[in-house]
Amino acid sequence: MKPEPKARRLFVIDTVEDSRVPFLRGILTRSLQGAGMPFERAYQIANQVRDQLWTDAPLKIDGEEAEITARDLRLYVEKYLKAQAEPEVLKAYRSSGHPPRYVRVADQEGHLQPFSKALLTQTLETCALPPERSFAISTRIERSLLAKGRTALTSTELAELTYHYLLKHEGADAAHRYLVWLEYTHSGRPMILLFGGTTGCGKSTISSEIAHRLNIVRTQSTDMLREVMRLMIPPRLLPTLHESSYLAWKVMPSRAGEDLESNMIDGYLTQAEQVSVGIEGVLQRAEREQVSLILEGVHIYPGLQQRLVGKTGALVVPFILAVLKRKKLRKRLIGRGQQVSSRRSERYLENFDIIWDLQTFLLSEADRYQVPIIPNDDQEETIRTIMENIMAVLVKEYRGDPEEVLRRVNAGADEETDA
Repeated sequence: MKPEPKARRLFVIDTVEDSRVPFLRGILTRSLQGAGMPFERAYQIANQVRDQLWTDAPLKIDGEEAEITARDLRLYVEKYLKAQAEPEVLKAYRSSGHPPRYVRVADQEGHLQPFSKALLTQTLETCALPPERSFAISTRIERSLLAKGRTALTSTELAELTYHYLLKHEGADAAHRYLVWLEYTHSGRPMILLFGGTTGCGKSTISSEIAHRLNIVRTQSTDMLREVMRLMIPPRLLPTLHESSYLAWKVMPSRAGEDLESNMIDGYLTQAEQVSVGIEGVLQRAEREQVSLILEGVHIYPGLQQRLVGKTGALVVPFILAVLKRKKLRKRLIGRGQQVSSRRSERYLENFDIIWDLQTFLLSEADRYQVPIIPNDDQEETIRTIMENIMAVLVKEYRGDPEEVLRRVNAGADEETDA
């Protein structure tokens, strides 16, 4: 038996992937488990292989480091499994050694990237297809490509293939929505989503989910804008700015003959107009930088939403979120308060009727200005409804002509490659 070399670290060289990584027992253990071997036995074999590699395997030694190719390591493990009388594990281990087949797509710069089912699924969800259906379509498209031996294609070819698949299996409407989305994404036009609604209706949560689905990296809360403005403007100048939106009326002169609800609405609108200065500034910045943005907050009331739609060349889509059952909204406010402090929860409950009246006002205004009202009782259903509304706006703005859209996709890829 050869003496153990002085090398203390063993590296595995993969010439195909051009990588050099340390030999790890954990990886070999998982490979053996994947071949059907129980964990304890797999771990034992991995330890034995590690110890005997130094004396039995072809190693390239350089000082305190040694190297073995991935191919030689696999052959050694196969030889060891054969010697250990593990025929079924050996057979499965050999099968797992075959290079995986996968589809690669040429991106806009001509570089090949692995086909992403997750990315295509996300796109199809944007086209108002259910998540599970979107994933199934992405999987079938990948399997169809592999079955036909198509392991490389351009983004234009993938777009055309997806369009024809949707046309055949999902219908003309789904295929058209896909083309509309492609046309919009290649237009370079930013999207501004406006989420309004009273305290506790789930604006922040839904905004985060929609931002993820649409890959929008910028979100802005009007509460944060108000907090910055509070630091800059003292209470004696704008006292309404320093109260909660549903309590701003308390620091305003009461008007004779006005009831509590009217005073509450007056205080709310006063504060919302003050915060709108920051909202419009954020909107102008997004338009100047041509980036998509989600604005959410209680201050984004329907009248302001309508005003913002006409102030920018971006695609602006407004929403009012609502919880339409008193008990459910109360429960959410209790939960929201518990996440921050019990005192805050008590404050919400003490003013619950005012918060409910504020939501009633926002819903009436949304109906008046024809802003979509989205009940937020079930998160997935809420997201699906929002996606459908966004797509409905896009369908009004873009034609989605097959020849024109696919030509633009191809031209966009060519321009990026030339650049």
